[in-house]
Amino acid sequence: MPLRLPDRLPAIELLKHENIFVMDDTRAHMQDIRPLKIVILNLMPLKITTETDLIRLLSNTPLQLEVSFMKLRSHTPKNTPIEHMMMFYRDFESMRDEKFDGMIITGAPVEQLEFEDVGYWPEIQDIFAWARTHVTSTLFICWAAQAGLYYYYGVPKYPLEKKMFGIFPQYTLVPQLPIFRGFDDVFQMPHSRHTEVHRDDILARPELTLIAESPDSGVSIVMAREGREFFITGHLEYAPNTLDTEYRRDKDIRKDVELPRNYYRHDDPSLEPLVTWRAHANLLYSNWINYYVYQETPYDISQIK
Repeated sequence: MPLRLPDRLPAIELLKHENIFVMDDTRAHMQDIRPLKIVILNLMPLKITTETDLIRLLSNTPLQLEVSFMKLRSHTPKNTPIEHMMMFYRDFESMRDEKFDGMIITGAPVEQLEFEDVGYWPEIQDIFAWARTHVTSTLFICWAAQAGLYYYYGVPKYPLEKKMFGIFPQYTLVPQLPIFRGFDDVFQMPHSRHTEVHRDDILARPELTLIAESPDSGVSIVMAREGREFFITGHLEYAPNTLDTEYRRDKDIRKDVELPRNYYRHDDPSLEPLVTWRAHANLLYSNWINYYVYQETPYDISQIK
């Protein structure tokens, strides 16, 4: 089934070239189907890139999804045209009375700040509290994962001596969970962060279950509330060239930038990246939609609580 997206969203044309079936709102309204409502709070600087990355993964399911985009009233993005934000995004306040089957909250370039020092932290807390009663299942990615673990469960974050940057092997700790259905024992995940959460802090909270980790990159995926919350410390949604773009951007600014690990063929940045995470990325998102959203959400969306 196709994804239902706002009319004229740039990702529609980009993904059609990849043979991904998407339809705009105009056509979708002609179908008599109750789609799953997914809302994305996109905190990343390059909004259009992140929209495309996430929609690409959400498309890998036979279910029809209606995707909406949320923005913060307390923060104005600098790297996305204001016309794009006005056309495709809505303030949280305008969505407060709605309910959603699933939600994705992305990372943000503020991880080296204390949570309370982030200018939009009060609004983020409001959204986190709202999600508990208005969303069936929520995925928190990278900074959002750290922020969610801190807000809900008091788990602190810690600075890293050097940036966790590259592709790292992850091990499933509870392989029988539906989120890992079809997974191999080891899967790869991109990481790009300056902070981390500690394993001992996760294990000290009985409400939390550590379900995947890495000997190199540490805590990988944490589950809470029987799958109503997933905290993912990396970026399975990244496109093949994302780390390359980040590496070349930072190398032009600073001299201490290291190669992303396990990424370029033969560790040679003149060669193409070796994509090793895409299959498991598609599988995780489709498992989330199928087992933790579709099979758990009520048909009457107003009954979510």
